[in-house]
Amino acid sequence: MPLIAPILDDRSFEDLFAELRNRIPVYNPAWTDHLDSDPGITLLQLFAYLGEGLQFRFNQIPEATQIAFLKLLDLPMQPARPAQALVRFESKVANGVVLYGGDQVKAGKVLFTLTQDATIWPLDCVTVARRSLLSDEELADTTRVRGFIDGLDSELGAAVQGSVDAVRLALGADQQVAPYDVLTLASDGLSAPVDFSATVDACVWIGVLKNAGVIGDPLADLKRVAGRTLPLSLGFAPAAWYPDIDQVAACGAGDGPSLIWQASLAKLAKDGSPDYTPVRVAGDTTAGFTRQGVVRLELPADLTPLGVPAAPVGLAGTGDFPPELDDDRAEQLWFWLRVWRGDGSRIGEVRLLTLNAVAAEQTVAAAGELLGSGNGQPGQVYQLANAPVLRDARYPVHLQIEESGVWTDWTQVDTLDASSGADRHFALDAEAGTLHFGERVPQLGERLRVAGYRWGGGAAGNVPAAAIDKLGATLNGPLPPEPLRRPGQVTLKCSNPLPASGGADSESLDAALRRIPSELRRNHRAVARDDFAELALQTPAVLLGRAECLPLFHAPSRKRRPGTVSVVVWPARDAQHPNAPLPDAWELMQVCSWLDRWRLVTTELYVIPPTYRRIALAISLKVRDGYGLDAVRDWLDILLRQYLAPLPPYGPDGQGWPLGRRLLARELEGVAMQVEGVEYLTELRLDAASTDADGKVSWAATEMLQIDDWEVPEVAGIIVVDDATALPAPGTGLAPPLARPPVPVPVLRDVC
Repeated sequence: MPLIAPILDDRSFEDLFAELRNRIPVYNPAWTDHLDSDPGITLLQLFAYLGEGLQFRFNQIPEATQIAFLKLLDLPMQPARPAQALVRFESKVANGVVLYGGDQVKAGKVLFTLTQDATIWPLDCVTVARRSLLSDEELADTTRVRGFIDGLDSELGAAVQGSVDAVRLALGADQQVAPYDVLTLASDGLSAPVDFSATVDACVWIGVLKNAGVIGDPLADLKRVAGRTLPLSLGFAPAAWYPDIDQVAACGAGDGPSLIWQASLAKLAKDGSPDYTPVRVAGDTTAGFTRQGVVRLELPADLTPLGVPAAPVGLAGTGDFPPELDDDRAEQLWFWLRVWRGDGSRIGEVRLLTLNAVAAEQTVAAAGELLGSGNGQPGQVYQLANAPVLRDARYPVHLQIEESGVWTDWTQVDTLDASSGADRHFALDAEAGTLHFGERVPQLGERLRVAGYRWGGGAAGNVPAAAIDKLGATLNGPLPPEPLRRPGQVTLKCSNPLPASGGADSESLDAALRRIPSELRRNHRAVARDDFAELALQTPAVLLGRAECLPLFHAPSRKRRPGTVSVVVWPARDAQHPNAPLPDAWELMQVCSWLDRWRLVTTELYVIPPTYRRIALAISLKVRDGYGLDAVRDWLDILLRQYLAPLPPYGPDGQGWPLGRRLLARELEGVAMQVEGVEYLTELRLDAASTDADGKVSWAATEMLQIDDWEVPEVAGIIVVDDATALPAPGTGLAPPLARPPVPVPVLRDVC
């Protein structure tokens, strides 16, 4: 294939001459003769001719020279990004095992570092949701509730007798208590997600279990811990949730709702109701159970009152009484934790809730390094021993320089543009692992040392579930090998219940050459439409396929509002919605937090998912001789779906279907005629779906579909028949949209 040289300046002779001639009224208004006969115009044409020759030579600059020019701009390439994971530990040591932030775990040769301290107790947990078996309308009718109970009593019998008796007793006392069943969520991440949005009490119940096979009595050892609280680390991961445009909030609106935690007490209150004690939250990286993270709880120093309250006969699991466990875990149950949101909102689907969980990231803490001595010359660069370096405000590079025999701390800054000769500043090229200095540089003989930093990252850290299964180096030294351990000594077991995510390799040179010109234009801020779209595509830990900016668009009200910007994003891949990709809540949050650092303080920013208008196409055509209808139908389906696709490299202009672009049936006829084997089209009908206030979907044929500025079309189906067959009615013959991707279920044959 031919080598296409980059065009750095594509202005022609006419463009240069027109630009020079248009400047005449600005600099010399008295010059009014702009004809070719004027000597001044001839000189301008000569300068334009010479400029065109210079541009030709400028466009011949080789890539090495272009890279050298870009290095002078001091814009480094983006470093690798580390993967994040939740690591679950298991221990049978009764008095607990202490882990520190900086300890390491391994997935093969990939190292992960714990980001916080934690104490691993011989405890496990089971999470329970009390789900109502009746809708809100049915609960309002006491007669229907009694009928439901009688039906349960006759059909299920003793299997639900406890719940049925409890509801009957409660109704006799004029209390509205719904019939419910119990959904449990295992702590190993292997069970299906549980939806807590439809629970009867808006609470998440977490049963704390005593592990079997623990050396000694765990409760006795835990209760002997006097004078300090008992820390618990609870890992949380929500299920994938795809919010619509009405469910997104403005960027920087807050850290999420607060959580209220309580622990159950063994003794009942004086009025016979169950009693609970508040639990202090020492830290919460889940933002109120809205994203993956760890909640650190502190149980009271006196653990003796904790336990499971004894409910009266028939009232177990109703009202404030905790639910019952009907398996072997009931014997291991110590007490119940219950949690709900303080703002009254419901907790949605949860994929993982487990004790003894610690957050880990794919980084390694480097030891101190001696970098050498200064020479007093400008442009000094010092190489660190490890790269790429983690660019994170939590782990800055701690540089010290010996000035007159005293080690002085220097400050790391993002750019040296504002540094003066009196500032002890240095900049870090995280991808290359080098340190640069501004006007003030290390003088002759001054030694440099780095006390510590973190490095690592890359796509290799996106390991699958259960891949992190080994302990690495700890702050207390490595664990002894198996033959050297004393008899009965128990070590920790670790595993990641969910796959690690967020790791990405360092930026390639081609990507940097495409990005750096836009970096110069933006100048570390987002103001113009292209600024928001380009920055959104550079969001760390998220792979986007497309981003569009809607200026002055207020997403909640769908109206134009000054000072408001909305950014529509599409993920590069979405197995859940392959034909209409949608970003989940975690991806929207990542893009929102990334753009929030670049926007102006007066800009109200929203990051929203795309809104799709469902359409269907019905085509009647004549197939040419020698072609089959099935083959033509397949090619038509592929070509039309690609033409209407929202992601590049498809769409009318290769950038995906433009937002708000109207859709014409005549336009699609021209696309369909490009398929080989189509002799002519008898009819092409464009059907559009609409939803009324009751949620009923209706279809209607239209010649032109006008869609809103924040919408793109979604192809629900394409029907192709020959010219002798009548087209079906609008909306018929289409498969309903799938809530989840189909899963093949194997069927075992009975062989006689």
